[in-house]
Amino acid sequence: MLFLPVAAAIGASTGWAAGIVLAQSPARRLGAFEFTRIQLTACAAILSLICTLLGFWPSVLWHHWPAFALSSVVGILLGNLAMIECLRRGGPRRTEILLALKGPVVAVLAFVWLGEVPSANVLIGGLVVLAGIFLAIQFGGSERSASDRLKGGLSGVVLLGFLATICQGLGFLVVKPAMAEGMSPLTVSAVRLLGAAFLVSVVALWPASAFRPNHPLTPVLLGRTILPGVIGYIVSSSLLLYAFKNLDAGFAALLGSLSPVLVLPILWLKEGQPPTLPAVLGALIALAGIALILLF
Repeated sequence: MLFLPVAAAIGASTGWAAGIVLAQSPARRLGAFEFTRIQLTACAAILSLICTLLGFWPSVLWHHWPAFALSSVVGILLGNLAMIECLRRGGPRRTEILLALKGPVVAVLAFVWLGEVPSANVLIGGLVVLAGIFLAIQFGGSERSASDRLKGGLSGVVLLGFLATICQGLGFLVVKPAMAEGMSPLTVSAVRLLGAAFLVSVVALWPASAFRPNHPLTPVLLGRTILPGVIGYIVSSSLLLYAFKNLDAGFAALLGSLSPVLVLPILWLKEGQPPTLPAVLGALIALAGIALILLF
């Protein structure tokens, strides 16, 4: 049934759009590493408890451990560190437009890795969706938003965004065979998070200034750090893994990259600044691209 995985991928985009807006302020206060460390350890503990209560651990297929390790190190740890630093420097709109490239990146990786060949309507619809996303963000009046003030050079933001896109896309793709053999997306998310949380905790033992928080951790700041992590690492990642399990990887990644469009109304609610006409037009074009894929 196509509706459920498509809805799951769009739901993942919605979650990431909300999470990235919520994450910007605590990420800037704590720094990319400390922000990521707190999110990973907290979310790994929460998701591990959920899997224990639901009795999911016996379903883990440990012969896929190289894929789990690669997904944890590259997909979660490196990918999210790059994304958070990109967010801190470039703001949510610039970060999202770079992450929107995850669809074509995953499509190429899926062709090389899994031999998946997208159909003509997926290719055409995907290009339409990407055109809508770029129009919505690039010409959507991003400079009017206080959240999008550039910190540092634009080239560094672009490099960080590309790195995050490639790492995150690869992290989702490599665990698809494990899910094809019967592992649930929730269990895969738990294994990925546990691996990444362990690694980031080990790295945090190194007494380097880059790994220290920029701001004292208060209970309020802790809650504001964990909340977008739950939305992103637990809810959105599990939804997108479900979509990866049931759809072509490139198509799932494309639908999971709609957050640049969905972040616009969220920022409107947060900052009281309505999206411009090009932003609305871009959103409509992206929706038309999805319709093209689903109906034809």
